[in-house]
Amino acid sequence: MAVQKDYPKEAEEVKERGKKINVPFIDLSLKEVSADVLKSIPEEAAAFYEFVPIEKRDGVLEVGMVSPDDLKAREALRFIAFRSQLEPSIFIITPSDFKNILRQYKALRGEVKKALEELEEELKTEEAGPTARIKPEEVIERVAAEAPVTKIVAVILRNAVEGRASDIHIEPTEDKVKVRFRVDGVLHTSLFLPKDVHSAIISRIKILSNLKIDETRIPQDGRFHTFIDKKKIDFRVSTLPTTTGEKVALRVLDPSIGLGGFSDLGLYGYNLKTLEKGIEKPFGMVLITGPTGSGKTTTLYAILNALNKEGVNIISLEDPIEYYIEGINQSQIRPEIGYTFASGLRHILRQDPDVIMVGEIRDEETAGLAIHAALTGHIVLSTLHTNNAVGVIPRLIDMGVSSFLLPPSLNLAIAQRLVKRLCEQCKKQVSASPQVADIIEQELNKLSLKKEERAERKKPYKIYQAQGCKFCGQRGTKGRIALFEMIKITSEMEEIIIKNPTESAIEKEAQRQGMTTMKQDGVLKVLEGVISFEEMVKAVED
Repeated sequence: MAVQKDYPKEAEEVKERGKKINVPFIDLSLKEVSADVLKSIPEEAAAFYEFVPIEKRDGVLEVGMVSPDDLKAREALRFIAFRSQLEPSIFIITPSDFKNILRQYKALRGEVKKALEELEEELKTEEAGPTARIKPEEVIERVAAEAPVTKIVAVILRNAVEGRASDIHIEPTEDKVKVRFRVDGVLHTSLFLPKDVHSAIISRIKILSNLKIDETRIPQDGRFHTFIDKKKIDFRVSTLPTTTGEKVALRVLDPSIGLGGFSDLGLYGYNLKTLEKGIEKPFGMVLITGPTGSGKTTTLYAILNALNKEGVNIISLEDPIEYYIEGINQSQIRPEIGYTFASGLRHILRQDPDVIMVGEIRDEETAGLAIHAALTGHIVLSTLHTNNAVGVIPRLIDMGVSSFLLPPSLNLAIAQRLVKRLCEQCKKQVSASPQVADIIEQELNKLSLKKEERAERKKPYKIYQAQGCKFCGQRGTKGRIALFEMIKITSEMEEIIIKNPTESAIEKEAQRQGMTTMKQDGVLKVLEGVISFEEMVKAVED
């Protein structure tokens, strides 16, 4: 490693600065840091906070910092070290030493390239050697279990988790393999791999998921878990035969993201109070509706967590089970052997449940059984496919449920959509344009706000726009939050359901009750700076 000409002068200046802040200086001009030590601190964190790992021994992580007096950098280092159960020991280093160590991360990134080269050599050996007479799938199974492919798959999984991806898509094309991550609902291409490693990578994932590696003609489903940064992450796997080879989709199930509380979901104010009252009742149904990918299951899990207490027997029927929750009896339905939501619901009623969660009401039989369970003293949680909360009641009636059974069995109908959160670090406050201000004014006028709340939200309205920074990968957004609307069943609503259960009549009564519509919930989140106005409009108009 070359040492720059003016290094001694730079080192002397940094050493003097270290004395003033009581931090020892260390010369790293000729230091080579091992790959294992470099993994102690992610490259992105090292580059952003200007600190690098130097050595790891006896539970201590030696770290070189360009600015040890930077409190934010120190906090970040403490968090990273704590997560790895290491005690940080800090040294001050020169900016040029920092850059030299940072360049060594490139060698770490080269692991995939090296693994690909190793795999290529391995495959050549397999073709020419004594194993050539062995069945091809046996060769692939053995190669897939060994280091090169293991490294490639491990890098893909780790990058997905660290990048907060919800899904990983491994897609073969004519001449290469494309790896894409879904982040905040949008797919981004992350990596291209040579086509000749496709079979080995798919086989490695199949082995992890306990799937048949020699079956490539039909779709298969499975799951596995692994530990990333000492955190257990589940991966749900689905394979699909395509004209260019098998495609694999992996759903990343990170409990720290998927099992949040009500406020993490975006529930507060009127909606939060309505939900809390709805699940306090000793029996009755709470139905959540919305399109695929709108976060319905996540909301169900949040409700289950709130109800999960020692004296409560909770049983769920799911397809598939996304997160395993301690204290809840979770059952995976299997339609191929006749174990459906309907048949499962019949059986679990004999298990003395207090709370029943049914993944989805898909047919008339399941709807009837869910209503029966709610009427006989159980809390029933489930999902339904409608466009809004108002559509839940007509949809159940269309599925053969008698209208007079709905008021005593249904406690709450919830609709939701997911929208992108603005990045807290770079969002920019601006004055709303006249057209935007008019829309905000119209929606606020329909809300039953208290005087002090209305005073807080007066013209000129201030909204926030996405900018993009290193914290959010220049996207301007980071994470997602839901917009909600809820309908509760009152005596007035009961009369409408029995006499005239049309969407317009139900909506009119819900608004009279003070329901916050999805658009109004979005406007409130726009004014609070949680989401952009454009994102809200896109969600409610879809």
